[in-house]
Amino acid sequence: VQLVESGGGSVQAGGSLKLSCLASGYMSENYIMAWFRQEPGKGREGVAALELAFGATFVATSVQGRFYISRDRTKNILYLQMINLRPGDTAMYYCAAGVNGGRALEEDQYNSWGQGTQVTVS
Repeated sequence: VQLVESGGGSVQAGGSLKLSCLASGYMSENYIMAWFRQEPGKGREGVAALELAFGATFVATSVQGRFYISRDRTKNILYLQMINLRPGDTAMYYCAAGVNGGRALEEDQYNSWGQGTQVTVS
C-alpha cells in the first residue's frame, strides 16, 4: 500500500485545513486507515482513524469536535478536516494503513506510512 498526503500548509489560529491521503494498492475490508501527527523531537500521536469495513471512526480526545476523518471509497482518498486550529496542532501529519487489530490510534498497528504533510498554525 502506498500513501501520499497533501493539503498541509500554514494558517492562523482559528483557521481550517483539509488533508488528503491518496491510497494505492490493495487493502481488504479488514484494513484501518488513520492520521497521526508528530512534533519535532516527539513521538507520533494518533489523531483519528477509520475502519474500512463499516466506516467506524475513532478520534483522539485532544482533537474531538475540531478534527473529522472521512473517506471517499470511489477515489480511495482519506481525508482529515481540521477546524478551529490551534498553535498546538502544529506538526507533521502522516497517513497510515494497516490490518485492523483493534488498536486504532496506536502506531504499531500500522505498517504503511506516507511521507507526511506539514501543518503550521500561528
